[in-house]
Amino acid sequence: MKAALKTYQAKRNFAATPEPEDGGEEAGEALTFVIQKHWASRLHYDFRLELDGTMKSWAVPKGPSYDPRDKRMAVQVEDHPIAYAGFEGTIPEKQYGAGKVIIWDKGTWQAQPATPDARKALAAGELKLTLHGHKMHGNWVLVRMKGKGDKRSEKQPAWLLIKEKDAFARPALEFSVVDEFPDSVKNKAMPKRKKSADRSAAPDADLPATLSPQLATLVDAPPPDAQQWLFEVKFDGYRILARCDGERINLITRNGNDWTEKLPKLRQALEQLSLPPGWYDGEIVVNDASGHPDFGALQRAFDAETTSEIVYYLFDVAFFDGRDLRGQPVEARRALLEQLLQSLPASPLVRFSAALDATPQQILAHACRLGLEGVIGKRRGSPYVTRRSGDWIKLKCGLRQEFVIGGYTAPQGAREGIGSLLLGVHDDQGRLLYAGNVGSGFDDASLRELRRRLDALAAGTSPFAGKAGGARQPIWVKPQLVAEVSFAQWTSGGAVRHAVFHGLREDKQAAAIVRERAQRIDREKTMQSKSTPDGVLPASFKVSHADRVIDRDSGATKIDLVRYYALVGKLMLVHLRGRPVSLVRAPAGVGGELFFQKHADTSSMPGVKQLDPGLDPEHAAMLEVASTQGLLSAAQWNVVEFHTQNALASAYDTPNRLVFDLDPGKGVAWPAIREAAVLLRAFLTELGLPAWLKTSGGKGLHVVVPIRPKHDWDTVKAFSQAIVAHMVQLIPQRFVLKSGPANRVGKIFIDYLRNGRGATTVCAWSARTRSGLGISVPLAWDELDKLKAGDQWNVGNVHSRLDVGNAPWDGYARSAKGIDAAMKKLAFTPPA
Repeated sequence: MKAALKTYQAKRNFAATPEPEDGGEEAGEALTFVIQKHWASRLHYDFRLELDGTMKSWAVPKGPSYDPRDKRMAVQVEDHPIAYAGFEGTIPEKQYGAGKVIIWDKGTWQAQPATPDARKALAAGELKLTLHGHKMHGNWVLVRMKGKGDKRSEKQPAWLLIKEKDAFARPALEFSVVDEFPDSVKNKAMPKRKKSADRSAAPDADLPATLSPQLATLVDAPPPDAQQWLFEVKFDGYRILARCDGERINLITRNGNDWTEKLPKLRQALEQLSLPPGWYDGEIVVNDASGHPDFGALQRAFDAETTSEIVYYLFDVAFFDGRDLRGQPVEARRALLEQLLQSLPASPLVRFSAALDATPQQILAHACRLGLEGVIGKRRGSPYVTRRSGDWIKLKCGLRQEFVIGGYTAPQGAREGIGSLLLGVHDDQGRLLYAGNVGSGFDDASLRELRRRLDALAAGTSPFAGKAGGARQPIWVKPQLVAEVSFAQWTSGGAVRHAVFHGLREDKQAAAIVRERAQRIDREKTMQSKSTPDGVLPASFKVSHADRVIDRDSGATKIDLVRYYALVGKLMLVHLRGRPVSLVRAPAGVGGELFFQKHADTSSMPGVKQLDPGLDPEHAAMLEVASTQGLLSAAQWNVVEFHTQNALASAYDTPNRLVFDLDPGKGVAWPAIREAAVLLRAFLTELGLPAWLKTSGGKGLHVVVPIRPKHDWDTVKAFSQAIVAHMVQLIPQRFVLKSGPANRVGKIFIDYLRNGRGATTVCAWSARTRSGLGISVPLAWDELDKLKAGDQWNVGNVHSRLDVGNAPWDGYARSAKGIDAAMKKLAFTPPA
């Protein structure tokens, strides 16, 4: 064993590196394996198998693939000690293998029955093995390639890691295990081996601590391809997820609040059923005398703390008995759930939500006659996703949604409590807009209870942006309560008519309430790519020429780029939402001809929409990327870069940010660029302006200044030019005002031209059409000293930054300042 570790120990200084020098206990019959994700000079995956007292090791640059057609290069490296299987940390700079290391997967392995002696198989150059991990399952093979006779191939033989065809194999275009499961499993227990690994295509999975429910999209009509959907009653209640871990039951609302203690009878009923471990999804209701859900009765049950009559209708299961079912078709998940409940003793409080056997038109008409809220449709074959999805739709019998309560009026005559509630919804900028009032639907008890709760939220000023529709003598409250209201129609001014109060929503957050708009079902039909969990490429999303290499230096393919945008979609939408966007297409990849497009036909790009043509009347409509699906469909159209303008579409004539691009000329070293950012920030701070930092994904840095939207484009651009001119005047040896390459040799051009009308800057998290596919990443200022380059993060190593995400820009929107005072300090006169 000491001889086997000689090379490993010779390469490392154990006084400097936290890696183990030796040690570790052999596992006995159940040999262990580990795959460590390693951000060294390039991201790669270290695959290690326990054998003969050490960990036999291979470096796999691209990581494993579940597609048997993918033959992943695996370079054999020196044996590591068994103790290395538990190592997770950072190898210091200047040490061998410097960089971050996480335990990406771990478990046990065994040679397949046809390979009785693993040692001989390795020596012969072909080892067939079965893996039992958190992420790696089923049969795999390691095959040594024939050497080329050079010394390197003798020291580090090249092997191939290949997935064998079994129940776990999946096409690469549908599933990438390294992209969809990027995180560490260090703190997870060793996975239990199954008696029959092939009994289901669903992957093994630990029961997650939290789960967000799949939400339905409101549509305006039943789908035309109704045979591809199944339909259920839309229950008039609260969404509840039940987490059963084999020992206890937790009942969780859609917002993640634990209501277990509020529902003791339901918890007891579920415990008596002894459900297998899993996450079960359903709706709690209180039925009226005719057996129909009554939302008001449910609200009163909670108010009176008499929840014993609450019934739980189960309609889905996302995790079940050690398996992740989210990727399985909805009809298969429901069939498993129905069979489970049929096999258990009947419970009056726990029931299965049966599918309805009729056309959606007939189902909806019947539901409306019965006084139900509506019906839910679920696309057959669709997975379970943890967000709102077009694969689940809701059809309502009338207009009904949630509203934020921003105030109320005093009661008149003999009425007690309140006169009417003043309602609001949030717009896309987070402002609370007045949406009318509701004065009916209350009984005496609800009027008194509402008044009690509203008195505790009294406020001195209106929470609404703008006037509250002429409400007489309003009494303002903090906007924290949410009301469920039905109504006849919306007025042209955005207020409800003939509204009826149904109750308070304790399970929904006020900040999330917006006006619910029904999508046209014919458009919904065109958006066939099925929704998936965050970072997972939709199973039915087809990528043409997926294997085409778009960056020769990194070897990245088109499918790699599409998967990248699936991974960072949520992070990127924060910076895209509401802004006109320009798309940079690269059909021939990095180094080929580029097409910069502000206008495009969006009919083939679901999730990309055209903005109001009036924003730029002399040209075609500008674009907005409105969803992760828009990122994916644009990437399928060979878009690599996404650039945004400095104003929101909702207030296009008044920019709400300044951008300064630090663009180095020839001969400028990286430390000088970092120093330039610090100097610029110092001057902005002197002017009283906030400064936020991000990498450009290329050679430089971006300094972004959020401002209050007041001045026009010409004023804002001229002011930004004045700031740069002042910097050039102060430090002419560092900065230059003119942009030409000849002007900035040895200097940095602070590009203020990004602040003009129609000008754009690459969006945070966008890839760049440069060698290596660098990405623009938000930074904290205290990270700048350690930053090595403007393209430090790229499509290949972005996983090392995902745990930070947008956190460095927390507080960005709140920091926005008006620029009048800064213009005065700079003695700047706006253009006439």
